[in-house]
Amino acid sequence: MALSAVSAVDGRYESQTQELARFYSESALIRYRVKVEIEWLILMAERSEFPEVRSFTADEVAFLRGMVDGFSAADAERVKEIERTTNHDVKAVEYFLKERLAGTELAEVSEFLHFACTSEDINNLSYGQMLRDGIQEVWRPLAVKLVDSVAALAESTRDLAMLSRTHGQPATPSTLGKELAVFVYRWRRQLAQVDRVEYLGKFSGAVATFGAHSAAYPDAPWEEISRTLVERLGLTWNPLTTQIESHDYMAELFHALIRFNNITLDFDRDVWTYISQGYFKQKLVKGEVGSSVMPHKVNPINFENSEANTGVSNALLQHLANTLPISRLQRDLTDSSAQRTIGTALGHAVISLSSAVRGLQRLAVDERALAADLEENWAVLAEPIQTVMRKAGIPNPYEALKELTRGQEIDRDQIQAFVSGLDLPEADRERLLALTPATYTGLASVLVRHMSDPS
Repeated sequence: MALSAVSAVDGRYESQTQELARFYSESALIRYRVKVEIEWLILMAERSEFPEVRSFTADEVAFLRGMVDGFSAADAERVKEIERTTNHDVKAVEYFLKERLAGTELAEVSEFLHFACTSEDINNLSYGQMLRDGIQEVWRPLAVKLVDSVAALAESTRDLAMLSRTHGQPATPSTLGKELAVFVYRWRRQLAQVDRVEYLGKFSGAVATFGAHSAAYPDAPWEEISRTLVERLGLTWNPLTTQIESHDYMAELFHALIRFNNITLDFDRDVWTYISQGYFKQKLVKGEVGSSVMPHKVNPINFENSEANTGVSNALLQHLANTLPISRLQRDLTDSSAQRTIGTALGHAVISLSSAVRGLQRLAVDERALAADLEENWAVLAEPIQTVMRKAGIPNPYEALKELTRGQEIDRDQIQAFVSGLDLPEADRERLLALTPATYTGLASVLVRHMSDPS
């Protein structure tokens, strides 16, 4: 099956994405639709406003909810078989449920399945639950695993000096831990925003006026009933919509995921560069081949794979965020087809996360490479020296250090000779003479603590 799949999500990467099938496959969508139809029928049976729908026994409620809990591949196939006749996917669910109630005492209320509903009443509540559950149960745990793994590495290397590079050129040293902590802080802010997203739902009929509802039961408190159902499903009630829930919350969620993905992309590229500089070595895996022709190579393929899938995920998420909130007049069908790619977008995000986590597990810090890079770049001490000279009132300190260091190969002896000749307070001179590229890291190791508090 995987070898004949058109999409890499369900083909080459199936082992990494198969958990998403519980939430974003066709079978999952049908199951969530069944759940919404069942919960609406149960709610009507609980309410006095609907005397034609008698109260259900505990066993009957259990039977109804059991159809959701025990929903099988055969059930999904039966719905699809019915759909081939109806040419309507939601109506097929209604007919499937009527079949299941036939021959039971609940058959007498089967016409109240899908009562006063438009298809979008069922669909939007299904997608809201699907999105919420898939994010919370699959995407988020994997995202947290990546973030926590980088946080642990940041903590263990918080004091390990590293030459920074701005514009790709040697710059003020930092620590490896501090630079990794930057990503942790950024990711955790986006996780907090993902967690704050409200998953909205509407349940108000063909054009969201409760028209059919009020025609059948004019005295029922329809807004309160609608809200009860939506909140029972764990969603936030949207009181004012067209036929469709407006999908603004989906755009909010997808934009947050895009930002998280972009941080991952930034991380992938930085780690790739650190590997190329020798700061990280990659652990060998017996039997693994890096290049088909160059036997010595150990390629950073996991971070490259993460980068590629992040890009595909973002392209889809951006399209969804831009498309779903727009609907002609009271409803068009563009959202229906677009929403079916949500699982693909999240599939590529999951592949990206899995690849980055796998890549991290193969990294080993090469402290000698870090130290050697620092030792070769004494010119970076031009910054603290000219800053202390400014403090002491020495004229043109920047220009003096520029002449000494720019485009020059500078070593410890030249730096210390320059400092020794300056008219500085003794304490300042001694502090500068004791400074090395490896000790010129400021508060970097202390700043790492902020990665645990991204508020």
